Amino acid sequence: MIDSIIDKVNNLLRSPTTKGVVGFFDDDHECVVAATKMREAGYKHFDAITPFPVHGMEEAVGVKRSPIPYVTFVMGLTGCSAGLFLQYWTSAVDWPVLVGGMPMFSLPAFIPVTFETTILFGALSSVAAMFAFNKLPKVDPPVLDPLLTCSRFALWVPSTEPGYNEDKVKAFMEELGAKDIKSGEF
Repeated sequence: MIDSIIDKVNNLLRSPTTKGVVGFFDDDHECVVAATKMREAGYKHFDAITPFPVHGMEEAVGVKRSPIPYVTFVMGLTGCSAGLFLQYWTSAVDWPVLVGGMPMFSLPAFIPVTFETTILFGALSSVAAMFAFNKLPKVDPPVLDPLLTCSRFALWVPSTEPGYNEDKVKAFMEELGAKDIKSGEF
């Protein structure tokens, strides 16, 4: 019983592998140019793996804008409303205490807590959305090449690409100037 539960959790956390072709480049500029040419050739489901952020790579690969800022904005507004409503409800409706003729709803006094709930809801929802959209946590991801984390750049074409043909992809990678080309399950 416990072993089956552990196996289910492990399967949820393990990164699934996919067959495909990976081409390695030694220069970030070469990789961006190659990614642009791949996009122009009709490849849509490929990915670029770089050791650091490369200017222009998002456009070259065709990465769409992240929905995380929208989640953060909506949840920040929710936190702002919830903080303001909580203070209004507790001070003016649930337990009204008249002190020195001050109004029951005093907006300047409510600003700090309203600000803090806005930040709290926005920040926590950003982190949760990042984990959800990136399908994290994933442990033990496949390693294409140990040098990808320090000095190499790669373009990865999975077998799920429409019209995928391993020989054609390898030939195209060679044409793009890839220094090393590997195929396998990553």
